[in-house]
Amino acid sequence: MSSTTRKGSIHEQLRPAWTPVNIAIMVVAFIIGAWPIGVFMIAYMIWGQAWGLDFSQWGKTDGVSSAGEKMKSAFDKAFDGKASSSRTGNSAFDEWRDAELRRIEEERQKLEAAKREFQAYMEEMQKARDKEEFERFKARWDNNATGGDAPSGQ
Repeated sequence: MSSTTRKGSIHEQLRPAWTPVNIAIMVVAFIIGAWPIGVFMIAYMIWGQAWGLDFSQWGKTDGVSSAGEKMKSAFDKAFDGKASSSRTGNSAFDEWRDAELRRIEEERQKLEAAKREFQAYMEEMQKARDKEEFERFKARWDNNATGGDAPSGQ
């Protein structure tokens, strides 16, 4: 058995629970004045599992980006009230709420698609304006280079 899979290993001690390593991190954070880290460790030890956070898995099969996504998802759930524990117990209401949330998400996705299309349209319009201005400049330049008069009023 390797040291990273032992029951008392550092990785195992970093699970969301009141373990000696987590408590030590919390205490040291408060002592050195990094109280936000201490408060985070308390929250992690209490609600880490419900949030889906588990630092004992950090650096194993999933990469740092996956850990970051899990952390963002966990905080979104915790602060948006969308955690699975937010079921009301009334199945009809829960089904209606879930359907409404799906409908709203579909609308949000439609709006995002419309935004992307509009941004692409605006980029095309800007390119067209740039091309028109350049052609006007080029015509004036060519006219000046051949010795003709520059167009007036432009």
